Amino acid sequence: MRTRPILQLTLSALAMSLASCSDAHAQNSVSSASSGAAQISSQSESRKAKNVILFIGDGMGVSTVTAMRIYAGQKRGMSGEEYVLPFEKFDNVALVKTYNVDAQVPDSAGTATAMHSGQKTNIGYLGIGPGAARANCESGKQHHLPLLGEEAKKRGLAVGIVSTARITHATPASVYARTTERNWEVDAWIDESQRDLGCRDIARQLIDFDFDVALGGGLAPFYGSAVGGARLNSSDDLPTEWVKRRRGNFVVDSASLAAAPLNRPLLGLFAPSHMGWVAERTPDSKEPTLTQMTQAAVQRLARDRDGYYLMVESGKIDHGHHAGRAGLALEEAVEFANAIQWAVDNTDPRETLILVTADHSHVFTIAGYPRRGNDILGLVVPPPGAGEEVAQASLATDGKPYTTLGYANGPGAIVGERVTPETGVGATQQAAIAMDSETHGGEDVALYANGPGAEKARGVIEQDVIYDIITSAYGW
Repeated sequence: MRTRPILQLTLSALAMSLASCSDAHAQNSVSSASSGAAQISSQSESRKAKNVILFIGDGMGVSTVTAMRIYAGQKRGMSGEEYVLPFEKFDNVALVKTYNVDAQVPDSAGTATAMHSGQKTNIGYLGIGPGAARANCESGKQHHLPLLGEEAKKRGLAVGIVSTARITHATPASVYARTTERNWEVDAWIDESQRDLGCRDIARQLIDFDFDVALGGGLAPFYGSAVGGARLNSSDDLPTEWVKRRRGNFVVDSASLAAAPLNRPLLGLFAPSHMGWVAERTPDSKEPTLTQMTQAAVQRLARDRDGYYLMVESGKIDHGHHAGRAGLALEEAVEFANAIQWAVDNTDPRETLILVTADHSHVFTIAGYPRRGNDILGLVVPPPGAGEEVAQASLATDGKPYTTLGYANGPGAIVGERVTPETGVGATQQAAIAMDSETHGGEDVALYANGPGAEKARGVIEQDVIYDIITSAYGW
């Protein structure tokens, strides 16, 4: 895979003037109150959904959900294991098989395409069927799949896309883009042999798509080098082009997001590449939180009398795992839960179907026999009085302790003599197999559902069935 430059853009040089600025209200805690539970209804079977919100925790496998639950509870002063995440109050749950057509362990492009087209495809493909050749423009034109975003717009619905990753990254792009190569986010990243064959890069496809709200990272793919971007044409300025065509608003920070009018289309790009880590946020951070972006999207989309479709991705759960740093992933996951809680509290379950799932899992484990309430990011400490066998299991055969959380592979692999592992939010967890980047896992992920049509989230299902659940809920 080609290495791309780290692109730094000066946000102030790209921002458009807005009348007034005020910080959006932050949602800083995961609520364990029953306000969301009161909205959970089992009487959704006879109703049709006006709105659908699909929350995708990128890489949020079952082990991540368990660790996320404990971590969120411990942040609230609990032992953690008894805590209930907002979506765990939903009555309808299924297990989802995530394999791609060509792979046991999938990537985000193939899995997100399954959810947004109703058909499984190959690793690396977005909106293109498995019959096409990888990174082949002409071949891809023969294998177009449906796109949920396109279908929603044709039926008169508003469409929103929110992500903490680049808005051109695989999961958000699956709503609106078709390409045989997920890495073709910008024209400069398309293979030279394929550039003049009529295939548009993903950033261009977003600008050409009739979205109502798009919020995330990734300024660089939308600009030419004249302003520090990555596009081949040095003068390219796709956001300005979009503003003129759609009479929309373009924002680059939380203040301008808060000030943007509700009655116009909205594009927000808040970082040169992916957005920053939740764990590294400071009080003066200029990036909005995932909760703030979700709030901004829902408030605008809900104005459409015909309803809306919204996809919200927590993209950096995945990034934390790939880095082998569970604390970073779990901080992202807790903010993901905040955003879900906001949506539960601020939508009507009689007309809005909320789905929470993951595109795939990671090789992330919860191990040992730690005592109840043990720091989920800490070393294994056995329960008192649990017996000699359990006590001995708190140390490895080298006599050193180990952390509850770990990885089957990744950058934290042990080379030579093992040292006592790091702990805490910023730690890199130890791993078994040395790799520069930890990999995805192939086990099933969970789907949680509430609202009209939620009763179809039952049993063990193929990932493309999520598309069927959504379209059936709309009554299409």
